[in-house]
Amino acid sequence: MPIALWALTVSAFAIGTTEFVIVGLIPTMAADLGVSLPSAGLLVSLYALGVAVGAPVLTALSGRWPRKRLLLALMLVFTVGNLLAWLAPGYGTLVVARVLTGLAHGVFFSIGSTIATSLVAREKAASAIATMFSGLTVALVTGVPLGTFVGQHFGWRATFLAVAALGLIAFVASLVFVPRKLAQPAPASLLHQLEPLRQPRLLLVYAMTAVGYGGSFTAFTYLAPILQQVSGIGANAVSLVLLVYGVSVAVGNVWGGKLADKRGPVGALKLIFLGLAAVLFVLSITAHSPIAAVLTVLAWGAFAFGNVPGLQVYVVQQAEAHAPKAVDVASGLNIAAFNLGIAAGAWGGGLIVERMGLIHTPWIGGVVVLGAFALTVLAGRLDRRCPLPARPAGADPIAVGH
Repeated sequence: MPIALWALTVSAFAIGTTEFVIVGLIPTMAADLGVSLPSAGLLVSLYALGVAVGAPVLTALSGRWPRKRLLLALMLVFTVGNLLAWLAPGYGTLVVARVLTGLAHGVFFSIGSTIATSLVAREKAASAIATMFSGLTVALVTGVPLGTFVGQHFGWRATFLAVAALGLIAFVASLVFVPRKLAQPAPASLLHQLEPLRQPRLLLVYAMTAVGYGGSFTAFTYLAPILQQVSGIGANAVSLVLLVYGVSVAVGNVWGGKLADKRGPVGALKLIFLGLAAVLFVLSITAHSPIAAVLTVLAWGAFAFGNVPGLQVYVVQQAEAHAPKAVDVASGLNIAAFNLGIAAGAWGGGLIVERMGLIHTPWIGGVVVLGAFALTVLAGRLDRRCPLPARPAGADPIAVGH
């Protein structure tokens, strides 16, 4: 793989770290800023909304920009956003910083796949995309727990300064190693970007994605407070629990992909959504025991992102059948749906914490995930009534990622 591709992977690692590291820092940030836990959790929602808006809207508006110039601008905005979070005098400035970095995130992953594939031969396109998206997995395994550790020992601002340094490294690497002349796809209008939203079958997949992740993030956003206040786990140990969670996520993502290959995306998603709901229900009980809580979080990680391969494969299959001229756009909109689910889940979780208490977020999240299971069952029935066309022999593998 060319070194330019690794520059993209470093960018993905930095972006993945800044998105999820805040989950481990919510209690620390809430105490330091003098805001409630739900207000701190809202920073997760606002970032995810920035991603959801940035992916389709800003990608369409920047369609005529040269790819390298756009990539450098995005990493510059990302770095400035994290520096702004580091220097934020109060909660309001931090909100602006989170939205700004979320917007850069959305556009980066919209254009990152096309840049990655332009760097390699056609037969290596899927591997190139998978390599770039591996930065996200590594961020969950190492970046998030390390960032949480730094924030708890040196202050949460130090975490954002460290991520800004990563952003600067990614900017320099892209400046030096990414070629100036990259394939420039025909710019897509905003109306073209939204074409898949006119297809009911694609809307159903987006609903599965948003509801499934909305349920998971209802509880995951407040995992650190649950571990500290309910399970009695010390703040210093939270980063270790997140490390366990990240390793489990990496394993679950691979397992989910193999399950989707074996049982088909709908069959795999039904099993994973059921397992995820069950884990969330169990966490409502085991959260009161430190050891049982950690074991449950380990199981949670295996299911939490194991549905990503099935969802991405399924949305591409539906797009090939119902919006064949907008397959890439349809896949990008599924990432927007993912982040809309995160935003809604974090916001809903905040309401639950405020009105009912922390311990109620897992089981209510499990109920929401059962809604995603019901939508998946509906999708399977519709497929039996009107089967999807077979994927052409020799078609490129579908790369998946957040």
